Amino acid sequence: MTEYGYFLAAEEHGPAELVEQARMAEQAGFSHLWISDHYHPWNEAQGQCPFVWSVIGALSQATSLPVQTAVTCPTIRMHPAIVAQAAATSSVLLEGRFRLGVGTGAALNEHVLGERWPPAAIRLEMLEEAVLVMRQLFEGHRVTHHGKHYTVENARLYTLPEEPVPIDISAYGPAAVALAGRVGDGFITMVPDAELVARFRRGSGAGGSSKAALGGLKVCYGPDPAEALRTAHRLWPIEALPAEVLSTLTTPSQFEQAAELVTPERMAEKVVCGDDVDAHVGALNAYAEADFDTVYVNQIGPDQRGFFDFYRTKVLPQVAG
Repeated sequence: MTEYGYFLAAEEHGPAELVEQARMAEQAGFSHLWISDHYHPWNEAQGQCPFVWSVIGALSQATSLPVQTAVTCPTIRMHPAIVAQAAATSSVLLEGRFRLGVGTGAALNEHVLGERWPPAAIRLEMLEEAVLVMRQLFEGHRVTHHGKHYTVENARLYTLPEEPVPIDISAYGPAAVALAGRVGDGFITMVPDAELVARFRRGSGAGGSSKAALGGLKVCYGPDPAEALRTAHRLWPIEALPAEVLSTLTTPSQFEQAAELVTPERMAEKVVCGDDVDAHVGALNAYAEADFDTVYVNQIGPDQRGFFDFYRTKVLPQVAG
């Protein structure tokens, strides 16, 4: 049975707003939370980017819902040993209700320390080594590791949850899906692609059916569909940009230039806008039909309370079992 979570967009909202949205999500009947982990927003109109680990600490005191980063890049801006400590502490605060979502990252966030931005194949290699390091630390071992990309000396986490933190891997292409199947507890994607889910489960071997397939999507609820589309087009035109662009540009202004090519018509193809209940239900059902375990939906724009009321009364009753 597919479950439904809310996706907290830290690029668009400050820390206090994110905590309040988490409360509203729980009251509306959502069962899980995602939260993005960025250093920069995608464009200036979004306008925020609080430090995710501080916000997760606040979420642990404000809600009883499970929380997951979607996604953290544990390879360049933050060393995997530090990410492991942050994730373990978050899991303790959430009493085990934390999953670490990881991916190969975007130059927008990871270039800020001046490190070279590697090609995709190297980033996947780095991610696999980072996952190895973090898993050893989550087991409570004293870790000394001299690998191709990372060095760890005599590191041990003393604050640990009762069970190791699950690690789910963001995947879109075949190589990343294969990595998710090989070393992940689950995989994360933003498209309702049944073949990706099937490929992930096949690549996971005998235990594939027990691993989590997690999907996300954005919508823009509002009583005026045209206004909702304008809001979505202003704040999230990157939804209509290719994945290769998302991983390589380095500043919000560069994304704004790329987004000039995104028309409102193209945006309408990518994001459900307005208050058509059937359209919202259909967007969620596409993930359920593709065999996703949990679907996380994000409301674009300021009308968060209207969205949660709409989903509580009109949408979730039609999709939640």
